Amino acid sequence: MSLGVASGLAGFGDTIAAEATLPGRAALAVIRVSGPRCHDVAKHVVHTWPRAPRVATLSSVRDSHGTLLDIAIVVRYDSPASFTGEDAVEITTHGGVTVSATVLAALIEAGARIALPGEFTRRGVLNGKLDLLQAEAIGDLVASSSRAAQRLALDQLDGGLSRRLVALREELIGVEALIAYDIDFPEEDDGPIEAGRILTAVDSLGDALDQLLSTADTGELVREGALVVIAGVPNVGKSSLFNALVGQRRAIVTDTPGTTRDAIEAVIDVGRWPLRLVDTAGLHETQDTVERLGVEVSYEYLRRAAVIIACGASDGELERAISAVAGRSDGTIIAIRTKSDLVRADASFNGSAAPPIQVSAVTGAGLDNLTSAIDAALDARVGAAAADAPVLTRARHRSRVALARAELQAFRDAWQGDRIPPIVAAVHLKTATAALEELIGRVDVENVLDEVFARFCVGK
Repeated sequence: MSLGVASGLAGFGDTIAAEATLPGRAALAVIRVSGPRCHDVAKHVVHTWPRAPRVATLSSVRDSHGTLLDIAIVVRYDSPASFTGEDAVEITTHGGVTVSATVLAALIEAGARIALPGEFTRRGVLNGKLDLLQAEAIGDLVASSSRAAQRLALDQLDGGLSRRLVALREELIGVEALIAYDIDFPEEDDGPIEAGRILTAVDSLGDALDQLLSTADTGELVREGALVVIAGVPNVGKSSLFNALVGQRRAIVTDTPGTTRDAIEAVIDVGRWPLRLVDTAGLHETQDTVERLGVEVSYEYLRRAAVIIACGASDGELERAISAVAGRSDGTIIAIRTKSDLVRADASFNGSAAPPIQVSAVTGAGLDNLTSAIDAALDARVGAAAADAPVLTRARHRSRVALARAELQAFRDAWQGDRIPPIVAAVHLKTATAALEELIGRVDVENVLDEVFARFCVGK
């Protein structure tokens, strides 16, 4: 999917090597080598060279003195059929710190250098093996902390967002081609291009860009996790609920009011959306300086929350919780009655629009209903993500698409108002196209001329 980018990486012709796995006690470690002298460098270390590419070969690995370092599995890749597009080698050694470190040192001694962070992926981009969006997706996949983030990264790595942006870019070039034809060939038999045809194409593009921009909140939520705050007065079971949802003991649970004096946060993956779950200090008036600071931290989390779980074991506690959080956040409030295994529910409670969800942190009753309610609240907030639909996942994506949308609107205003010459108005289209190209790689703007000749019978 790459559109091609210029090579500007210092040392791009070097042969690089690095561990692809974290050092430490493990069954295996993988060392990667890539570059123009990759095979020659590796042959100094690997003493049974693979006869063919992509064939795993058992080989002894030795340093320059002939000292045996390990018995490893070696796979060679021949350019351009590798991740980086260069000659490459992968050496799978036994795990641990010493083995992989000594093998890497032997490769450096043989002529490789330590790779810079992300340099293997960057070479893949520069050699046209993947585009910038796909490179970002690799980083997102490695950093994913939820199934939703994993799926989104895999979709982007597969090129879904890239293909959508390429299609939008081609539509922009098509509008540029219409303008160029109208300017350069006004006396052709077909006559000038109708203004309505231009506006229809621009409006269609605008709708498509708006639709793509609308996914940015979803992408941010998946990458960062939705902030879900557990709130209520002291000693209503907030920390017990937090521990039950996290699945392990993270917050101290006692019968003493005010035990939680600061916010405790954990990322959990229990529903459709990743959640940044926060256990906060009990909301109450206090003269204790430390407790008061904890309550202030709670209010700050409430201000930023997407969802607030208002907790109470009784009607009064639940009403106080809802009253304390109301007006402090635009997040969705979900009322829950904690300790349902100990306290009987009162069906007459009127403190929230929906009946409180009955939950017991001890028995686990109601936890599935709570996570379903959180999912529904987030669906309503950002819209349920359509399966396989391209999603903007980073601020860079949002800013470039937003710029393209703004430039398209500026062109439409100028074109419809006939305020400036078409050749000047078309500059907005070029800027919009360039904004999309920045997301996937730089291309030759002469493609606009190619589009003119492809769509019209010029010079007949």
